[in-house]
Amino acid sequence: MVATTAAVGERRRWAMLGLGVFAQAASAVFIHGVPFLLPALTDGGMALPTAGLLVAMPTVGLVCTLIAWGWVVDRIGERKVLVAGPLITAAAGGAAAFTAHPIALGALLFLGGAGAASTNGASGRVIVGWFPPHRRGLAMGIRQTAQPLGVGIGALAIPAVAAQHGVPAAVLVPAVMALLAAAACAVGIIDPPRPQRSEADPGLLANPYRGDGTLWRVHLVSVLLVVPQGTLWTFALLWLHRDAGWSLAAAGLLVTGTQVLGAIGRIGAGAWSDRVGSRLGPLRTVAIAAVVSMAALALAAWTEWWWVAIPLLVVASVITVSDNGLAFTAVAEIAGPYWSGRGLGVQNTGQNLAMAAVPPVFGAVIDAAGFPAVFIAAAVIATVAVPLVPRDRRHTDH
Repeated sequence: MVATTAAVGERRRWAMLGLGVFAQAASAVFIHGVPFLLPALTDGGMALPTAGLLVAMPTVGLVCTLIAWGWVVDRIGERKVLVAGPLITAAAGGAAAFTAHPIALGALLFLGGAGAASTNGASGRVIVGWFPPHRRGLAMGIRQTAQPLGVGIGALAIPAVAAQHGVPAAVLVPAVMALLAAAACAVGIIDPPRPQRSEADPGLLANPYRGDGTLWRVHLVSVLLVVPQGTLWTFALLWLHRDAGWSLAAAGLLVTGTQVLGAIGRIGAGAWSDRVGSRLGPLRTVAIAAVVSMAALALAAWTEWWWVAIPLLVVASVITVSDNGLAFTAVAEIAGPYWSGRGLGVQNTGQNLAMAAVPPVFGAVIDAAGFPAVFIAAAVIATVAVPLVPRDRRHTDH
């Protein structure tokens, strides 16, 4: 990869990383910001399980198209995908702003999520293609800050826009971001070079899922660990508002703050993995920390010790997002340049299937047993992930 990473200057490499972060952030606002419509929807009389199903539609659209987008990335490269996908999201979000019917709104949210899926595998390949191995953990950690930053933007903007202008208009926030991302990526992204398939090492072309369960185990661990993350992203605002008695504005500011801290945590986790030369060792440590923090949060929420529960919410919000960059980097490196698009597509599909199930399923649990029950359930699920983290595997030069 030495010749490849030398093909662009240092400044251009980091500029492309910035564009990948922005494109991914626009997608994250659409996918993960829409659940912040839950207070507006439920205050309007919609049942929480029904509202949870509606706000899960972007994630459903994402899940249905992630592997397909990965296949396209592996075939035509990153730049075209990073333009086409955000344009679809922008068009769907723009149409949703003029839609009042719940079914039509759900369909447009689904379509916008399908477009947003494009940025996951594509921007990951840009990083693995242009950055050398000793910088990839840091670069992927920075790229993964897009998700918590997107959630933070959604927490700050979407409830406010919904309160002032209605639910459909709130979807314009990620739509405008997606349109800007498409234009910027069209100008600034360069596809990482790679050998023609006819000239490539046969080992790089081989299916990395055959004869080795490492990738499947990383995928499964990530699916389990995304449940605590999705629980906090979806219900923290509502929990602060309903149980702790915070105003929506104050709760939104706190959630935004936790996402900024989560972004810093992802960068730190990536730099840590570069320093120790491993992705999977740090991944196991983060998984253990997720179990402990979610269990402690459940206890504090149950006892209503707010002076403990609120700081624990912040800590858990940072820890539960820190595994993403580690797992994504491991998948991209193990899969190699001809399979990383599909590998990241599978990775994202599993995670987002779990994420899509969180709002309706845990919404029903909250109605029946309260917020502490979903926090402890998330801790139990994360516990299953700890022994499944694969044996440590050094990153490669793929």
